[in-house]
Amino acid sequence: MIVVEVQGGTGSAATLTSTTTASMVGDENLKALEFYSGIGGLHLALSRSSVNASIESAFDWDQNACKVYEANHGRGVVERVNISTLTATKLARYEAEMWLLSPSCQPYTVLNPNAKGDLDPRAKSFLHLIQNVLPEMAQTKSHPSYLLVENVAGFETSSTHSILLETLRRIGYHTAEFLLTPLQFGVPNSRLRYYLLARKSVPFSCSEEVQSSIPGLPEVHVPEIGYYLDEPELVSEGEGESWHPHAVPDRVLKKWGRLFDIVLPSSRRTCCFTRGYTQLVERAGSIIQMNESLDTTTTFDSFLAIDDQDEAIKILYPLKLRYFSPTELLRLFAFEDDGFHFIWPRDISRKTKYRLIGNSVNVRVVKELIEYLCHATNLLCNTTVV
Repeated sequence: MIVVEVQGGTGSAATLTSTTTASMVGDENLKALEFYSGIGGLHLALSRSSVNASIESAFDWDQNACKVYEANHGRGVVERVNISTLTATKLARYEAEMWLLSPSCQPYTVLNPNAKGDLDPRAKSFLHLIQNVLPEMAQTKSHPSYLLVENVAGFETSSTHSILLETLRRIGYHTAEFLLTPLQFGVPNSRLRYYLLARKSVPFSCSEEVQSSIPGLPEVHVPEIGYYLDEPELVSEGEGESWHPHAVPDRVLKKWGRLFDIVLPSSRRTCCFTRGYTQLVERAGSIIQMNESLDTTTTFDSFLAIDDQDEAIKILYPLKLRYFSPTELLRLFAFEDDGFHFIWPRDISRKTKYRLIGNSVNVRVVKELIEYLCHATNLLCNTTVV
């Protein structure tokens, strides 16, 4: 839990020291609803926080995501439903004090040059919740006390963002916004995401600008990537595509190898993993070079200098280049933590696993934000995004 005290008077710099801050959440179990629930990252983040809360119901339209969610969190929690059909009357019946939302990022991602923002059909359901459902619930005082929204970096410049902020403030919410990466929380992954926190009770002490850190968050050690890798018995002495079940195919290396973001087991950073990981190359996610004794740049220079691709590809074999496995990505997304073992139904393909993970949240980041949302009452945000 993030707990700090702000010291320093007018005209002096604020410093942060450890202290005890009373939670704004009472002893009673808080009911929460999870929207765009995917494979349950928001659920896990809430359950690992110190907030006394539980997911009352979760909503998603993706059939495979719901199947995976159910395998990990039990039957009867997730409902496969078109979120744009949910009504204020239905949601009010849950008497939920917290909403956790991770709407589609496709309308806002910088990776999509044709992103349409609120005009994209995939933005419809989120706009329905914000423009129709929440204001109607506010009229009957049945709207939640706490909200957390997660989306792609770039959302903060969208028209949907403007609609969201205007609506929340109009119906009485205080808000705080962040652009954060898992690196700040001790995870070797640089995936930058947008987060909005909103609550009805105590105002945040942050300025209205988007913040680049959580107040009071201490500097943390980022472990090497090797800590997150599968056991080495998966590795064989073969070459080409035969040495590992997640080896990068020769045809991909021949055409696109120079575009990959390549990391080592001793590295302490990976780039953003997207839903297109293993299907796309550029900006889809890092691959790993298991042989650290060879210099990556020198080896690729030799590879590019040979015209015969069938011969050239053999130069890359000793690097032992492979994709991260789905299980390794789950560790980087902080799903497999605290002894929790993630379950995949047997009929979920490897491609679908990557897609579902790429659409997910980082559990550790969201956990810390939930802590801040429910516990922080007097913290100053002192780092803004320029």
